[in-house]
Amino acid sequence: MPKRAKWLLSSTLLISIFVFGTAFAPFSLANDAATPPAVKEEMWVLSLPIPMLAYVARPLGNGPFPLVVMNHGESSDATARGFFPKVEFKDAALWFARRGYFVVSPIRPGFGITAVDLPSEGHHSIYLGDIGKCTDVNFRDPGIAIATSVQWVIDYMIKERIALPKGVVVVGQSGGGWGSLALSSKNPNAVRAIINFAGGRGGHVDGKPHNNCAPDKLVEAAGEFGRAARTPTLWIYTQNDSYFGPALSQRMYDAYKGGGGNVEFHLLPAFGGDGHFFVDSPDAIPIWAPIVTQFLNANK
Repeated sequence: MPKRAKWLLSSTLLISIFVFGTAFAPFSLANDAATPPAVKEEMWVLSLPIPMLAYVARPLGNGPFPLVVMNHGESSDATARGFFPKVEFKDAALWFARRGYFVVSPIRPGFGITAVDLPSEGHHSIYLGDIGKCTDVNFRDPGIAIATSVQWVIDYMIKERIALPKGVVVVGQSGGGWGSLALSSKNPNAVRAIINFAGGRGGHVDGKPHNNCAPDKLVEAAGEFGRAARTPTLWIYTQNDSYFGPALSQRMYDAYKGGGGNVEFHLLPAFGGDGHFFVDSPDAIPIWAPIVTQFLNANK
């Protein structure tokens, strides 16, 4: 593993690290006493075609390790993207790390400190997830763009001999789940399995629950991904998902499978106030962990 510099967690330095593209620089997130003995949490800067900040949860030691890449959700609101947390699904990431996986959760371009979007001042952020307007929506291409960024992460981690060259697991939620399904259509050699929690795009139009942008086109795009996909995928949705309800997730699954996609689908009972955020909750781990474990054991 290449030598890495340690950095202080100050906003100014964080920005300077990102801008100047340090190869990859981890710094501790948590007090050592609060960190589980077998797992280390860090923030890294990944030297990719577009550099990305990433949360890392990993076993101790130098590896190489089996890799999990976790992909966060989306927002069409640049201000909301600017306040994006350093990590989503921390408990889920730690669950994988405690089972020997090296978990990387990259913050995509256009989120966090890279979400500067002031058109009136001539400043525009790079944002991979733009689906356009509902009258002329494009679900496929932003999915492929996110998938490409995931492939960058995988290639980088393997090149640096941090990750094993095979057996990668890709996990995503909401827009990140959609990007993960787009990746399945590329059948990357290093990836053995993809896990989609509540994946999709175009939910909550105008901020309204159960109000979807061009759902027929979303289903059509799912079918397109499925026609090319042979990588095993696991889909987990809930009955009370206000973004992609049971009828829509079923249609997406039917289209993906009908196209030839390799998919296992689970529609779980209602969870919390909105099951769309199921994977965010530590209380959900006992529900999804057995499903994920069985799926991964069946797809080694």
